[in-house]
Amino acid sequence: MASRIEHRATFPHGVADVLAAQSGEDALRARLAEIGGKNATLKDHTVTGDGVRYTLLQGVPAEKLPQAVRTIHKGDLVVQREHTWSGSGERYTGTIKAHVSGVPGEITARTELTADGGGSVQRTTGEVKVRIPFVGGKLEGFIAEQVTSLLETEARFTAQWLAREH
Repeated sequence: MASRIEHRATFPHGVADVLAAQSGEDALRARLAEIGGKNATLKDHTVTGDGVRYTLLQGVPAEKLPQAVRTIHKGDLVVQREHTWSGSGERYTGTIKAHVSGVPGEITARTELTADGGGSVQRTTGEVKVRIPFVGGKLEGFIAEQVTSLLETEARFTAQWLAREH
C-alpha cells in the first residue's frame, strides 16, 4: 500500500521564469542553503536539449525524526532526490525519484508546469512506498506529509526568488 502525495502551486510569473527559479543552478543552491536541511548539496546539474536534470542531497537530523523512524534507522537520514524537467513553451513535465538512506522504499512523483492566465501553475502527484512489515504504512504517511510540506516550502521559496529577480 502506498501513500499519495498531491500538491498544487500557482505563480504570477510565466512558465519559463518559474522553471528557471525551480531548476536553475543558482536558484537551487540558494534554496538548499536556505531550506535544504543538514549538509544539503546539489550533487549534479545538467541542462539538456529540452530541459534540465539535477540531483539534490538533503539531510534530516535524527532528533527531528519520529520515534517509529528512529527505531528502524539510527542516525540522520539522507534523502537523494533526482529531478528531470522537459518540454517547451507553455508546458514542462517532470519526474522526481527520491530514496531515503536506510529505508527500503521510494518516493516517486510526476510534476507539470503549465501556463495559467498571466501566470503559471505547478501540479505534483506521487506516492510513497515503504517496504517494512508492520510499520511501513505509518512511515509512508509520515513521509508523504513531510514531502507535501517540503513542496509547499519550496513553492514559497520559488515565489520569493521570483519576486527578487523580477
